[in-house]
Amino acid sequence: MKLFIDAGNTRLKWCLDDRDCILATGTGSLEDENPLSSAGELIRQVRGVAISTVASEERRTHLMDSLAKLCSAPVKFYWSEQSRNGLVNAYQDVSRMGADRWHAMYGAWLDHKQGFVVVDAGSAVTIDYVDTSGQHLGGYILPGLQMMLRSLRTDAARIWFDPDQGLATDPGRNTGECVNHGLAWLSGAMIERVITDAQKHGLSDLLVTGGDANRLLGLGLPGTHRPDLVLSGLRAIHAEDSSE
Repeated sequence: MKLFIDAGNTRLKWCLDDRDCILATGTGSLEDENPLSSAGELIRQVRGVAISTVASEERRTHLMDSLAKLCSAPVKFYWSEQSRNGLVNAYQDVSRMGADRWHAMYGAWLDHKQGFVVVDAGSAVTIDYVDTSGQHLGGYILPGLQMMLRSLRTDAARIWFDPDQGLATDPGRNTGECVNHGLAWLSGAMIERVITDAQKHGLSDLLVTGGDANRLLGLGLPGTHRPDLVLSGLRAIHAEDSSE
């Protein structure tokens, strides 16, 4: 049995795979003493671990220490690549691209070779465009919802609000509405741009992943929710490398 982990800046997702059959999935916080507590005793049966991560070195080390206490399986980290199976990275220095972006694109590429957009709505929002030939056209990185809320809380001392994460975009009539409607308004503008870009480049599929995916879909992003897109790409790359 193998353990696959998608570790973001603050949270992780995991799945246990036995001969290409997913036995269990779960989530955890990288701030917890044991980020993989939700895996229970099953983790002790793991014989190999594959990880895609954008976490800080401190949190990556914490994750490694937690794994060492839970099982003795070898751990391999997978990073961004220049190309694979027809998918070509637009970055000249692929080491500067977050592994999650590459693995999400690869997971999408396996099923959507007619061209696609990947929107990953996590701590940061990343948007990547891939054409029908597999060429990554580039993308964008924007602050995510929680990052923007933290910025307003810490850098604007006299703005008091409850982060109710509403989807309304009409002008607010109190500070809480002004903040939450304003963030939804910004997200709506981003969605309009993504739709325009997809049409411009002739990309037919829009795939949405990440913790705030449902919020963007609720705001009108016309995409397909693929919550395990990073893990799908990671599992595929691990399988290909293991068969060599």
